[in-house]
Amino acid sequence: MSEIVGSDTTVSEAYAFACLSCGHGWEQSYDIEHHVDAKGQPFVTYTTAGEKVPSPLTRPTCLNCGGHKVRIMRSGQVSDVMSLWNTPTGERAVHRTHHWSLLHRLHRKHGDAGTA
Repeated sequence: MSEIVGSDTTVSEAYAFACLSCGHGWEQSYDIEHHVDAKGQPFVTYTTAGEKVPSPLTRPTCLNCGGHKVRIMRSGQVSDVMSLWNTPTGERAVHRTHHWSLLHRLHRKHGDAGTA
């Protein structure tokens, strides 16, 4: 681990995630701190809710099944799809669909944005 000499900036970023194994979707915000170590090398640390966490971009883990086949998207995509399900028609549709529903709806709504 690098010794922190200084923190130049902290930015907040949020991402949406969808597991390609079980279909679980979630969103998470991160504070990203940009640092410089004692040798002058830049590095970043990620925190969420004040707790240091690994970068969500390197090997995300599904919160539901623990799998690593996770699609990373811009924030808001999972909540947008979930809001569609909160309508009377959407609630009935959820009961008839299987675990891939979230991914299918994301694909139809936003097109293919690649996988991680």
